[in-house]
Amino acid sequence: MNYTAAALAILCWLCICTPKEAEGADKKLRFGKNGEFKILQVADMHFADGKKTRCLDVLPSQYRSCTDLNTTSFIQRMILAEKPDLIVFTGDNIFGFDSSDSAKSMDAAFAPAIASNIPWVAILGNHDQEGSLSREGVMKYIVSMKNTLSQVNPPQVHLIDGFGNYNLQVGGVQGSAFGNKSVLNLYFLDSGDYSKVPFIPGYGWIKPSQQLWFQRTSEKLQKEYKKAPLPQKQSAPGLAYFHIPLPEYGSFDSSNFTGVKQEPISSASVNSGFFTTLVEAGDVKAVFTGHDHVNDFCGQLTGIHLCYAGGFGYHAYGKAGWSRRARVVVANLEKTENGAWQDVKSIKTWKRLDDRHLTKIDGQVLWSNSFSGEINNSLTLFRVLKLVLYS
Repeated sequence: MNYTAAALAILCWLCICTPKEAEGADKKLRFGKNGEFKILQVADMHFADGKKTRCLDVLPSQYRSCTDLNTTSFIQRMILAEKPDLIVFTGDNIFGFDSSDSAKSMDAAFAPAIASNIPWVAILGNHDQEGSLSREGVMKYIVSMKNTLSQVNPPQVHLIDGFGNYNLQVGGVQGSAFGNKSVLNLYFLDSGDYSKVPFIPGYGWIKPSQQLWFQRTSEKLQKEYKKAPLPQKQSAPGLAYFHIPLPEYGSFDSSNFTGVKQEPISSASVNSGFFTTLVEAGDVKAVFTGHDHVNDFCGQLTGIHLCYAGGFGYHAYGKAGWSRRARVVVANLEKTENGAWQDVKSIKTWKRLDDRHLTKIDGQVLWSNSFSGEINNSLTLFRVLKLVLYS
């Protein structure tokens, strides 16, 4: 079903973007007055030439009328249903090979996010640069677009691999004791496209220079969170977003994840050690990727959830009869008995299907402050074992 016109009309009529406009304008993310911060993840749109571009892997009854505009409609419906505080596009936003003009494809692909006035960010996948713009050119174009908080790379870092490595901080409720602290940290990284190393086939990976940037950024944020004013004993939780899954996604089976695995894990053919880097840093509680369109599971390994979003776009491969989907993540703050907002209490997730009712499935708790002590003990054990193994 094509909901585009109706969704756009409702979007304009409700004016849901008005409360978000100031946030987009001052480039500051923070928790709302309800103590909540919600993220909509959109993975693998594979947008090309709009109504000229046909859908892949849909039912025969859908094919004749199905185009890129179904992807547009789905984004609009998700914005209306969830009213997120941030929209995250996790790569393969356009399918460069089928796009006649990469810039125009991006204009159309990101149009619903821009129209909503909700802050949004994007990172690159392995197909974005296959059209009329280079990988760097695609990221620079994204950064130039309205309402985006995307960055080409950290301004203070001169030597780093890839394009689209950056960090965003989410402040507590304005006017609260945590209003000037980053209570939730978001990390975005470029996982590359394809290996550039001779004799190493397959997809790209997160390089040492990117890992060093992540380590230093995480360490800095943790130190700031633990110092005055209002020093904290624990680190603020972090979430990481990139396109290509880590090899550790292959550690799960149906007994220890929520969701489905319907295709092999298409990670790099080498393990760059980034999962170990994440575990050692200690603040990231969950990782979110795309790339494998008919996987949408989420499983926990060494205190970190590794999650797929599931395929979103209709010009991307999928599975006929298996709905396109999106992942939602919401962080909630602790509230004292006298009504004062504190730090992050819990992080939860669910998915929505692009069906008639935007069916909500697979709700789960990714992290809770009440379990942080147990996780910290696990991290301490991990570090001790590493010292023993490598000493």
